[in-house]
Amino acid sequence: MTIARDHATVRVQALLSTLGLRRTRATEVVLDFFVRNPELTLTHANLEAQLADRGLNVNRVTLYRLLDRLVVAQVLERHPDEHSRSWRFGWRAQAPGLTLPRFECDECHRHFDLPEASGPTKAVAEKLLSTISSLGHVSQRVDLSIHGTCAGCNSPQA
Repeated sequence: MTIARDHATVRVQALLSTLGLRRTRATEVVLDFFVRNPELTLTHANLEAQLADRGLNVNRVTLYRLLDRLVVAQVLERHPDEHSRSWRFGWRAQAPGLTLPRFECDECHRHFDLPEASGPTKAVAEKLLSTISSLGHVSQRVDLSIHGTCAGCNSPQA
């Protein structure tokens, strides 16, 4: 009997192979969550609760380490959450080294990429990186986010 695998499961398995990550249940579930919900950003505590709702209790320290490994592997991005003074983790939509501006809803914490602004944003990012370099600093990345309330959260029906 052959069990059909959906696109998300195939993508998770391909990522695990490509990245050389251990195929633990926690790694598979975390990757699967972000593959299926690429617009969401979650704090460590939010993700821990989401996993518990799916019947997977992951040790808190293990989850922190896993999220850090996925950030280092450039699968996830980490952004500060000014309200809770913690980190939010989300799917890295673009290839490493590219700057894609995004809008982040401060209500639901979903990210919306703004690809039509990527050309002008790239020029600004390159200027910023050049300025940093001229001062003798070494930069790693440029994150450009516009914060506000998305249409879904702003609508009277929401």
